[in-house]
Amino acid sequence: MKQNLKIVVLAKQVPDTRNVGKDAMTPEGTVNRAALPAIFNPEDLNALELALSLKDRTEGSTVHILTMGPQRAADIIRDAMFRGADGGYLLSGREFAGSDTLATSYALSCALKKINPDVIIAGRQAIDGDTAQVGPQVAEKLGLPQVTYAEEIVEIKESTLVVKRRIEGGYEVVECPVPAVITVNASAAPCRPRNAKRVMTYKYALCRSEIAAAPESEAAQRVAAKPYLQIVEWAAAEVDPDPAQLGLQGSPTKVKRIENVVFQAKEAKRLTAADEDINSLMVELIASHTLG
Repeated sequence: MKQNLKIVVLAKQVPDTRNVGKDAMTPEGTVNRAALPAIFNPEDLNALELALSLKDRTEGSTVHILTMGPQRAADIIRDAMFRGADGGYLLSGREFAGSDTLATSYALSCALKKINPDVIIAGRQAIDGDTAQVGPQVAEKLGLPQVTYAEEIVEIKESTLVVKRRIEGGYEVVECPVPAVITVNASAAPCRPRNAKRVMTYKYALCRSEIAAAPESEAAQRVAAKPYLQIVEWAAAEVDPDPAQLGLQGSPTKVKRIENVVFQAKEAKRLTAADEDINSLMVELIASHTLG
């Protein structure tokens, strides 16, 4: 395996689905992100750790975040930089609003063609959709091999990566040529904590729209003097997409409704292994159309 790998982590700033309220949906049927706290998608943090560990094992390699979202999504790029990432790319603009997984993967693939990374790593799925579709769709759109449900990169060979992946009832080890797309499970290693020195350095990192909002500020002047603090921000036109495949226009699926389902303790039922209890449960599941 060559050294100085260019590694890109696909990450998403997601609404905290533990706090879904009545204002969580817009009238158009999209998630009202302004009404929900925003967090770094949990499995994308596992993906970041896998990427950073690969960087640690290949001299001269770099790790950058690629995310799509509004200006505030730059927060997760800074967070990743605090943990060891070298920088990031933010796809932002009204053209991307309302994207489903198909439109999202298309936009990301356009940006990735411009970046041209050696390894693309993503979390298995985002907690606001739970589809696990974006990583595999990106791989298909780029024509790259993919490894899903990854937990660990076991070995780095001359032109391949040996990856341990979780499967039902155990795990398997596969060998994949590079370049490739890898999606990572929550069962993989948790991400390393933020580094205090890196926090002090990269808390001043800004994207283009943040600089434009306060061009005379001390923070903007600091970024101008230190280019490594600039987070790359691209509008749709800068990644050369087909506009018909972006945003709501390029999204064949729409969210009908979201709600917060809380399991109540009073709804619990304790069963024994007795035939009577098992038969009662089967009758109840069939009557509710859970089975059959």
